[in-house]
Amino acid sequence: MTNTQSPPMAPATQPRWVLVLTSTAYFMVILDTGALFTALPRMQRDLHANLASLQWTVNSYGIAFAAGILTAAALGDRFGRRRVFNLGLTLFTLSSAACAVAPGTAELTVARTVQGLGAAAVLPLSLTILTTAFPPQRRGLIVGIYGGLAGLAVASGPVVGGAVTEGLNWHWIFWLNVPIGIVAVAFAVRLLPESHGAPERLDLPGVSLVTAGVVSLVWALVRANDVGWWSPEIVSTLLVGCVLLVAFVRWERRVREPMVPMRLFRNRAFAVGNVTMFLMSGATFAAAFLITQEFQFARGYSPVSTGLRLLPFFGTPMVVSPLAGALSDRIGRRPIMVSGLALQALGFAWVAARGSLHTSWIELVTALLVAGIGVSMALPTVPTAVLNSVAESEMGKASGISYMAQRFGAVFAIAIASAVFSAHGNLTNPTAVTAGFRPALWCCVIFALLAALTSFAISPRTPRTHADTTAADTLVVA
Repeated sequence: MTNTQSPPMAPATQPRWVLVLTSTAYFMVILDTGALFTALPRMQRDLHANLASLQWTVNSYGIAFAAGILTAAALGDRFGRRRVFNLGLTLFTLSSAACAVAPGTAELTVARTVQGLGAAAVLPLSLTILTTAFPPQRRGLIVGIYGGLAGLAVASGPVVGGAVTEGLNWHWIFWLNVPIGIVAVAFAVRLLPESHGAPERLDLPGVSLVTAGVVSLVWALVRANDVGWWSPEIVSTLLVGCVLLVAFVRWERRVREPMVPMRLFRNRAFAVGNVTMFLMSGATFAAAFLITQEFQFARGYSPVSTGLRLLPFFGTPMVVSPLAGALSDRIGRRPIMVSGLALQALGFAWVAARGSLHTSWIELVTALLVAGIGVSMALPTVPTAVLNSVAESEMGKASGISYMAQRFGAVFAIAIASAVFSAHGNLTNPTAVTAGFRPALWCCVIFALLAALTSFAISPRTPRTHADTTAADTLVVA
């Protein structure tokens, strides 16, 4: 969003506090997401949950995040970004405690939904508050530090989640957020500067339509294998979901201040770029969800061992993404992102083809490294091409739409992959797990291949600045 009011920056120490507080909140949210993946199998055992219930603990968060992000940005512009950021951070902290004490998957899913709403305010507004607190000539360095911490959180999340789950229990993944969140809120209320953007009316009907539509489609995908794809429940739910999403598009075209301005999609780079991010994010998150199940349920690895084996996959953005971003400034975005997404598909195809119980874990981790290098090449290039395709005044809306595309991509891909898994296998024994894992992972291959194909159609414009490139990289790391 366009900032129309300069934040008060009187105290000389305030910018450093802005960096510390926004980065701390951002790091906490990203770490929580990564840590949860390695804890899922232990949560499934303790809560006696099936795969459908397990994926709702992930998808409920993703749906709430995707649906709430543009609303949170609009609320921040109208009522103050610091105020809404602090509200989101408080909500995230309280819901983390609720997740920790949840006695069953139903309660955990509700708490995770509220946690997703909190994250929807923390992630985008932390970057907005940070960038408005520093002059343009320093933003490249500052946002680089912020993005680097995000990369560290992504890389360390599975290992931290495994260590906490194995050394204590999975509840502590959520308990750790509580003291950090309380301290961060206490300092943020006093030390963060307030800023506002151009006030807009809240598009509550748009939020309601897109949320209800996505929930309907995901519900059908999750339930289809249990009740039958042609059952009245599934057919009617799919139809309702499609009708709601069509109604959402029609509403956004008519409303004066839409949540998602449809005119932006007339720009090919923006439209195709968001489709690419939808597919890329879907492939990445669904693969991570499936591989943690395979490593622990089928191969019997501990949470810590699983986290360490996933480190090459999650850790590559810290090394590869900055190099890929710099190289793309010289030779262009398209060769880097197309090659990267093709490598991601190749790595996942390698795992899907060779992922039997007789295959060495070293081979599988090598294949995951290939996929990790590939997605790391696409992380700084795809979103930069998307954000460079819109006017500066539309950057807020464009980045919010990109966040939505990523989160909805993860939700749909996990739902589809889980449906395929359930059709071919189950979690009862190692052989059954692997029988479902391999065809489900081919879904991730298809998502990655489609992302590589759609990226061909992106026509990136000349990149803006290092700060914009780093901010775009941070957008997808989140």
